[in-house]
Amino acid sequence: MTTTMRRIKTEPDWYEPYRISQAIEAAGLIHVSGQAGIDEHGRTVGTDFETQARQVFTNLATVLGQAGASLADVVKVTIMVTDMANLETVIKLRGEYFSEPYPADTLLQVAGLAQPDWLVEIDAVALAPDRGA
Repeated sequence: MTTTMRRIKTEPDWYEPYRISQAIEAAGLIHVSGQAGIDEHGRTVGTDFETQARQVFTNLATVLGQAGASLADVVKVTIMVTDMANLETVIKLRGEYFSEPYPADTLLQVAGLAQPDWLVEIDAVALAPDRGA
């Protein structure tokens, strides 16, 4: 079986310089690369966890939108934080941005992310829209 892959891009594509796809759609799923608290030009927003986390969810929604999907289509997330003390904020924001049935989740505390000022990064897997056969 041959699976067609489709690259999902944003304009501007803040990951293009790093040779990373924003997302790949394949086999009925959208695999979204880890999104950080950065603006459309790749600049980190804010210095606090909640500001960055809200931007992460905005970025996830933007990338999914380019694929014809939304946060409601997310089935799995991996949330990486640099400080587990932000757990209550993670739980609060999951309730704001996702609804039941909530996506499956892996939450990890990591020593650091790709940029030293990043406090959170989230990747996601979502259902792709049915494009017909």
